[in-house]
Amino acid sequence: MYEIMNADEAIRLIRDGDCICVNSFVGIENPTELHEALYRRYQKMQSPTHLTIVSSAGFGVWDDEHNAEGYIREGAVDKLICGHFGAMMSTKKLVLEDRFEAYNLPLGCISHAIRAQAGGLPGALSKVGLDIFVDPRREGPGINRISIDDSLVKHVEVDGDEFLYYKLPKITIAMIKGTAADRKGNITFDDMFMSGDALSICQAVKANRGKVIVQVDRLVDTPSRPRNAIIPGCLVDAIVVAEPEERNEAYTALTGSFEIPYKEWHTWNEKINDLSQKQRKNNVPANIIGKRAAKELRVDDIVNIGIGIPEMVSRYARKSGMLDMITLTVESGGIGGFPVSGEAFGAMIGAASVYDMANQFDLYDNGGLDICFMGGLEADRYGNINAHRGTGAFAGIGGFANITAKTPTVVFCMTFNAKGLEATQEKGVVTIHKEGEIPKFVENVSSISFSAKRAIENGQKVLYVTERCVFRLTPKGLKLIEVYPGVDMQKDILDRLPFEVEV
Repeated sequence: MYEIMNADEAIRLIRDGDCICVNSFVGIENPTELHEALYRRYQKMQSPTHLTIVSSAGFGVWDDEHNAEGYIREGAVDKLICGHFGAMMSTKKLVLEDRFEAYNLPLGCISHAIRAQAGGLPGALSKVGLDIFVDPRREGPGINRISIDDSLVKHVEVDGDEFLYYKLPKITIAMIKGTAADRKGNITFDDMFMSGDALSICQAVKANRGKVIVQVDRLVDTPSRPRNAIIPGCLVDAIVVAEPEERNEAYTALTGSFEIPYKEWHTWNEKINDLSQKQRKNNVPANIIGKRAAKELRVDDIVNIGIGIPEMVSRYARKSGMLDMITLTVESGGIGGFPVSGEAFGAMIGAASVYDMANQFDLYDNGGLDICFMGGLEADRYGNINAHRGTGAFAGIGGFANITAKTPTVVFCMTFNAKGLEATQEKGVVTIHKEGEIPKFVENVSSISFSAKRAIENGQKVLYVTERCVFRLTPKGLKLIEVYPGVDMQKDILDRLPFEVEV
């Protein structure tokens, strides 16, 4: 039977050595009050300590003084297992300083491993991750020198076929944010951007005889409609009522509390962008790339568009009218609306459906997408892509590996080089005014996020769209298939590659 507690009381349920699973998505829907209470207790008692934290998509609020950053920084956590570290501002830096063990697994594989634990299974099989960095035959999932746990990912054969086997530590604490709890303790997510892995996390914790702690905005007298109760009260141990964070109309629109027709998507997206702390600049190379990449869309396509340069694809799809004839998806579970970017990434404008995250990755892993548009830090002569780890910086693979593993058409949207690149396009003619200092096409990528070898075996169509040309993946490597008007093929492309390509 659940109990109503304040945050400080609820955190006392956590013991030294517990494995906490946080239901959040990058920077959204974090149970911030619970994290803050855990930090207060650790500062006062130096407990709980020796914690392991698991999160499919990471947990952070883009602020290194709030959420979990404080107690991680001060030593309460021994091990982190996350799909993405992007919103965890100080934590992702400490990872590279060997301050604690840290492991990066594909987001969908963590989600499925949680669901497996919920069903009494120790782990989950997947083809996602074969021949990329997480494969133990290559680097394995450890991010730093002290991360040597080889139990998380194993290469196995079943019925003559190869897989990776993802296994998480036993989850003993759930930390979840919901909208409301009724008098039976049932938890709804009506005002949330997503529900993520909430139900699977609770089921896994109860299977492991652990404790489920849920932060909600309010208590309600009227029982929820059965279909709307994502977490049944019988799985909940502690309910913490916290003052809901203020949301203006733009962010409220992302909860699906009112209908947003297609013709209003752009208006609402602009309202949300205006709230972002980051000022958006007109990036001409990105516009060139987005315009060309958008030509690969076909009517009725089911699509995933990554953040950064790939976001330009949606801009040109809207201008051409194609955006209304495709179905967009986002990793957190949204489908049929328009994904937003920035600090609210994971939320969706006008979503037709928002279901459990594990189900979304079922769709991605089984090749249910028609096309995806992804960014990249590096591409090599073979067509491999590094999208998760830069020099001295680390964000993580996120859903990238799941999305690209089996999608029939994969379009990488990336500039030819970076840091200083200047280009213009007038009447279809591209002029390169200044080259960037950092080449993005290299002999060998420093870490593999996307395996060209696997893509060829799977029969995927893979394009690499830049601001000056387009390459296509072939069994021999990259082939130059398109040079934009105004671009000198020899001087602007071939002479700047550290390897030969088929022309």
